[in-house]
Amino acid sequence: MTDDSLYFLPLGGAGEIGMNLNVYGSGGRWLIVDCGMTFADESLPGVDLVVPDPTWLAERADRLLGIVVTHAHEDHLGAIHLLWPKLRCPVWATPFAANVLRAKLAEADLTAEVPLHVHDPAEVLQIGPFRISMIGVTHSIPEAQALKLETPAGTVLHTGDWKLDDTPLVGPVTDQAALARAGDQGVLALIGDSTNIFRAGESGSESAVREVLTDLARDRPGRVVVTSFASNVARLSSVAFAAAETGRHLVLVGRSLWRYYEAARQAGYLADMTPPLTDRDVGHLPPDKVMALCTGCQGEPRGAMARIAARDHPAITLDPPDVVIFSSKIIPGNERALGRLHNALSAAGHEVITEKDHAVHVSGHPARDELARMYRWIRPRIAVPVHGEARHLIAHARFAEAQGVKRTLVVSNGDLVRLGPDGPAVVETVFAGRLAVDAGGSLLPTGDPALTTRRRMAYNGVASVSLAIDAAGRPVGRPRVSLVGVAGAATEVRLAAEAAAAVEVVLADAKPGQGDDEIAEAARRAVRRTVRLANGRRPVTAVHVLRVPVAETGAPLKEEVI
Repeated sequence: MTDDSLYFLPLGGAGEIGMNLNVYGSGGRWLIVDCGMTFADESLPGVDLVVPDPTWLAERADRLLGIVVTHAHEDHLGAIHLLWPKLRCPVWATPFAANVLRAKLAEADLTAEVPLHVHDPAEVLQIGPFRISMIGVTHSIPEAQALKLETPAGTVLHTGDWKLDDTPLVGPVTDQAALARAGDQGVLALIGDSTNIFRAGESGSESAVREVLTDLARDRPGRVVVTSFASNVARLSSVAFAAAETGRHLVLVGRSLWRYYEAARQAGYLADMTPPLTDRDVGHLPPDKVMALCTGCQGEPRGAMARIAARDHPAITLDPPDVVIFSSKIIPGNERALGRLHNALSAAGHEVITEKDHAVHVSGHPARDELARMYRWIRPRIAVPVHGEARHLIAHARFAEAQGVKRTLVVSNGDLVRLGPDGPAVVETVFAGRLAVDAGGSLLPTGDPALTTRRRMAYNGVASVSLAIDAAGRPVGRPRVSLVGVAGAATEVRLAAEAAAAVEVVLADAKPGQGDDEIAEAARRAVRRTVRLANGRRPVTAVHVLRVPVAETGAPLKEEVI
């Protein structure tokens, strides 16, 4: 695209909550707004995180202007250190977001490579054809910014994550005057947060959560354990306040919590907070003097809360008088994992408190009354909902129309939208995939055969076959078959013997001169057929064919794995 039209392209965050990656185009140049991750679900065994596939952007790396970060939540900046090697462009972030990002870049050994520009939110950025003004908004993290993007084809208000809260406790209130001025100057399109479109009224204030947490912690005989998102710095402040008010020591449990705490302190936040203790200090404190804040509020298997519940944490063990407070919302898709965690804690004798029991959480996203006020301030000609699942986006579009917006467009990841002139219209659909963050930080397409095989192994089990043949293809000794996860232990022994016998029949029927691949495939089919007839499963089957050298010729030993 080389014209002066204004384009918008979501490559993550449209049709889902999380993994935000938005792209704006003008004059043949492309600007990325945010680059985040999301949690993996049970369809990706062995994977915790998923990030957008940047292939479309990487193919246009010479036309990338850079990445502008709206705020420091993981679903907005958590993929930068993973995807930057494919993009290799400058990054702009406010001081707090830059502190968070630096720690990630250091872990990825990219500190010296990434051009990270730290800017004052009051500074106007001119990046290519984009004149970018930042408008401070309240969120559950410091320095969240809405972006006003001025281009030759019109102005966009990219809301980012925001809410209205007169007492946010950490960071400033939303700059309503600046939003109103932007609306008065004229806004072509609003690209807006849809998370709470189904929630009437307002999102609520963090100050109310602070009061509830303090009341719940008062006069408890045991430990009070709170779990929330590590990046919710406002909640960290509230838990610290509740601990101080009730005579308890705040303990931070989880590496990511410490990372966000340090980043906030470096940026000048939490200055009045008593420094927290580490989990190693818990054993030296009376239970009624402990208030711990832990990671793992979504039931993540490797999160601190899940390990504590399983009595697998190296430093923290809970006793029945202790109470656990889930100070967070349930992200769609995590209901089962959280249900298991809640039940495990309850069965161990702990009181479990969630947002359904007490007002221990408020959202960082706008409810309908707040959205209505935003539309009254901005008065855009076009509304494009993002940051929501399909039902959120559709409902948000209808809501925007009810607020007087003339044109709305519901998009999916990969929809290239011309906003102006003569928009909105989807002019092309481009590739928008997802990458699984595998062990060691390697990236795999979510459809990669390795992940498909893991899913098959998890459901069907594994069979391993070892057989030896001589140079003429005749069996040497009996084949060995091992089964794992195919059936109960006793049944597996019997099935393995039956499968080995089936392989013997195949070897006996083999024609002279058959290659290793043919023999291995025949053996694989024999094992799978035996198991399938027994219990319907089709195990992932590996066959090891070993060629035994013949003494007269000294033929080399050869192993083939199929």
